[in-house]
Amino acid sequence: MEKINMQNKSRGIKIPMPERRMHTDIRFSSDEQFNQLYPVSIELLSRRHWTPLNIARKAAAFLAAENNVRILDIGSGAGKFCLAAAHYRPKAFYFGVEQRKSLIDNAETALEILGLENVFFIHGNFTQLDFRKYDHFYFYNSFYENLVGTDKIDENIDYSPELYNYYNRYLYKNLDQKPAGTRLATFHSLQDEIPPDYHVVGSEINNLLKFWIKI
Repeated sequence: MEKINMQNKSRGIKIPMPERRMHTDIRFSSDEQFNQLYPVSIELLSRRHWTPLNIARKAAAFLAAENNVRILDIGSGAGKFCLAAAHYRPKAFYFGVEQRKSLIDNAETALEILGLENVFFIHGNFTQLDFRKYDHFYFYNSFYENLVGTDKIDENIDYSPELYNYYNRYLYKNLDQKPAGTRLATFHSLQDEIPPDYHVVGSEINNLLKFWIKI
């Protein structure tokens, strides 16, 4: 089931706004600063598994071209894309779905520290979601772990090539059902999940980051 808390998650001691803003800006000054929001075990996974800040900034600029859109990060891990995108483009809403409860917990902790109010994390498999609730999508090839010989975040979930194919087909089907104008940003994608009606309208970082719009 989809579990999500739509309320303001900021709790604890209230930090005056100028101090909070300065504190938050420092976090977004570099990946190294940002990654210190996490425990060392999660921080060490950043280089391979979490979206770099410069990628999040570029993807958010594309996906949040309009105000109040709802953007879903499919396989949000420790929440770095959603948190960074919400900072760079605060007039949109960002949702991250992740099946590992431990990563959701880390994402929620980072969210509380940053005090962002336009980010929401969902503990569950993306196949449990209603894609009609979201306008645009970010995908950092979260299915890739299922292929043999790839680096895994942990051994707490099942992996198999069959799951890789199933997840790609499921995402393909749901993206195909979205209306024209739907935007998709992919990072390190093999493009198995992208229907033919999605056209590349831009790319960055030697084509590793691609921007798509459904025609």
